[in-house]
Amino acid sequence: MRIGIIGTRGIPNHYGGFEQFAEYLATYLVKNDCEVYVYNSSNHPYQDKIFKGVNIVHCNDPEKKMGTIGQFIYDLNCILDSKKRNLDIILQLGYTSSSIWSFLFPKKPLIITNMDGLEWKRSKYTFFVRKFLKYAESLAVKNSHFLVADSIGIKKYIDDKYNKDSKYIAYGSKIVSNVDETVLEKFNLKKLQYHMLIARIEPENNIETILDGVVYSKKETPFIVIGDYTKNSFGKRIKEKYKDVSKIIFLGSIYNHNELNSLRNFCNLYFHGHSVGGTNPSLLEAMGSGNLIIAHNNIFNKAVLKENAYYFYTYKDVGFYLENKNKEFESDKIENNNDRINNEYDINKINGSYLNFFHECLSKN
Repeated sequence: MRIGIIGTRGIPNHYGGFEQFAEYLATYLVKNDCEVYVYNSSNHPYQDKIFKGVNIVHCNDPEKKMGTIGQFIYDLNCILDSKKRNLDIILQLGYTSSSIWSFLFPKKPLIITNMDGLEWKRSKYTFFVRKFLKYAESLAVKNSHFLVADSIGIKKYIDDKYNKDSKYIAYGSKIVSNVDETVLEKFNLKKLQYHMLIARIEPENNIETILDGVVYSKKETPFIVIGDYTKNSFGKRIKEKYKDVSKIIFLGSIYNHNELNSLRNFCNLYFHGHSVGGTNPSLLEAMGSGNLIIAHNNIFNKAVLKENAYYFYTYKDVGFYLENKNKEFESDKIENNNDRINNEYDINKINGSYLNFFHECLSKN
């Protein structure tokens, strides 16, 4: 089977959830006798042509020079290149800047699209951008042979709105087994004596609500924020707003797995503010890292965590948890989340579900 994966910045992961998923899936497929091509942005720091047996196709990405419009050009370049590859399947991760080019996909391969979250609900977008995203969503549904939904909520939405069946396959993760307490020394932190969040610094991730709660709390426990605050105006404003709050520490982006796993594992409370989308990869990683999770109260987070987390709406909720919850007394929630990773979200099971689905799709064609 020859498979192309488009819609990400590329692998190895230096950006976010889709990239981590693509890295896991692509390397798994190679081990299962597939020939895999992953499309990488020309801006990606990894410039080799092979990564763990995966063919890396570098495509020109003018986003740094042109801004958002550059994403559309990058996706166009990826799709045009896919015509050369004699692929059996193209897995399209998301549709935001690629579905307008759907008519240019090669005719032979099956187009399977992971629909991601409800992009048009994201508060960072203007009214007109949201209208466009709804249109792009409809194009992706119309021009894909098969659809994947990463949560039951997204599947129900797609099935009901478009009367088109989609396959539910969640994201996957794994239990963290190797952590290094000496990592804390690098960041001047102590075990269980700090809280944290990891997210893209965007409004719909409730960063401001969480950090307002940190300010509201009377505790002076350090709170670390991992995410690139330089990419957009919101991130820059957030960094400026809390610059004089000594207990809030912005660490920027971290992609070293050992460091991330260790920071998660040794923190006291882990906050997950994502409010738009399906099964979020960073949430699964937190579950597998032994975290006591305080999550934004919405159907997507609750579908994954159920009763094994605490939930917040307001900054006062955040402040309450900071003052009253301690990881050392919550072993049941932590163990239950580990069990859910092993039983429902194990990365090998998820990757196997994709491979089985690919075979199923090809057999139907």
